[in-house]
Amino acid sequence: MLWQPSLSDEYVRASVEQLAERIRARRRELGKDLVILGHHYQTDEVIRHADFTGDSLKLSQLAASKVKEAGAKYVVFCGVHFMAETADLLTPEHVSVILPDLSAGCSMADMADYDDALSAWDTLHEGLRARGWKGRIIPITYINSTAAIKAFVGREGGIVCTSSNAQKMFEWAMAGGTKPRKSGEEIKVLFLPDQHLGRNTAAAHGLDVRTQTCLYDPRRAAKGDEYGGSSIEQVAEAKVILWAGHCSVHKLFRPEHCDQIRAEDARRREDAVGGEIHGATREPTTILVHPECCKEVVDKSDLAGSTEYIIRTIREAKPGSRWAVGTETHLVNRLAREAAGRGVHVRILSDCQCLCTTMFRIDQAHLCWVLDNLAQGKVVNRITVHAEARKRALEAIDRMLSLSAPMGASAKGVKGKAEDPVAVD
Repeated sequence: MLWQPSLSDEYVRASVEQLAERIRARRRELGKDLVILGHHYQTDEVIRHADFTGDSLKLSQLAASKVKEAGAKYVVFCGVHFMAETADLLTPEHVSVILPDLSAGCSMADMADYDDALSAWDTLHEGLRARGWKGRIIPITYINSTAAIKAFVGREGGIVCTSSNAQKMFEWAMAGGTKPRKSGEEIKVLFLPDQHLGRNTAAAHGLDVRTQTCLYDPRRAAKGDEYGGSSIEQVAEAKVILWAGHCSVHKLFRPEHCDQIRAEDARRREDAVGGEIHGATREPTTILVHPECCKEVVDKSDLAGSTEYIIRTIREAKPGSRWAVGTETHLVNRLAREAAGRGVHVRILSDCQCLCTTMFRIDQAHLCWVLDNLAQGKVVNRITVHAEARKRALEAIDRMLSLSAPMGASAKGVKGKAEDPVAVD
């Protein structure tokens, strides 16, 4: 996490509406020089100021295209650090990408450290070669990772994925990646940093995750457990080596939450039979979750897909339908309010406080502060990726984009439903 200086009293003591009006004034002042991006997990107070909303890759792609169209000089990314890095990778170097609060990091991205990845890469290869293994390991990193990890993956012939196109990128890797797989050649995938997306993707590919995946935990490796908690026999047997990272939000959803929804449905059916409940309330609840949830939750869900897939599915839901959604609370609340007007009932899968706490650090006060500085010709909190890391990271991203259909095309997600293969995570 980077250090963020405290804001002065003029920002801390200002009311919500005072800050909102000040932000609107600065936006008018800066005009076409400014593009504000708002991630779906942001609060409503921040989202209302965004020119575009979306997930991390979609917003970065929009930043690149809209900056070019409008000739903007500044992109303010109301998201977290790795997202601003991705935007910096995809926009021209003269464009300043700004993160309103430098402490807005991502715990998942931080779980995959560059030095740890290098150490794991060497250890895994040395251990396998000592057993006479002559295959290849191809790394895949989720878009929710640092630029340094993307650069490592790019340098080692790997690829970036999103939660919607992970299956396609996985198939690319298992087929040999940048070099077609030779007859009899064994390919292993190192999947960073989200073990759950990796495990769910491996299962969708048809692998037995109990025997054909293993877990590498860099924290255990640092304590002397050579293969991060797995044995060399497990590594040798595995088709997929999963990095021990996870999303702190989606980890909060548990299989028992799905069981509770099913039990509530059963009680409603009993009440309906007794004449106490009629009509649309008899509809069973569809459980819809993000594939960053653990496999046990995905297995008990009805549908699983990316953030954009979740939004699209709810917006297309028929009146009277009921939904329990396993993703970040601000997004679910926004969807629930929107869907209620169409007679669609949406609730969060668990009543626990499932919010992205680091995303929550981006607020109106910090947004106002960066815009005030821009109006005075001063760029604060600029996020830049080192030139060498930029080159390698872009290799991994470009490989993904070259395999992906244009925005708006469809591909199958984790549980077989249509997904946008480029613009979602």
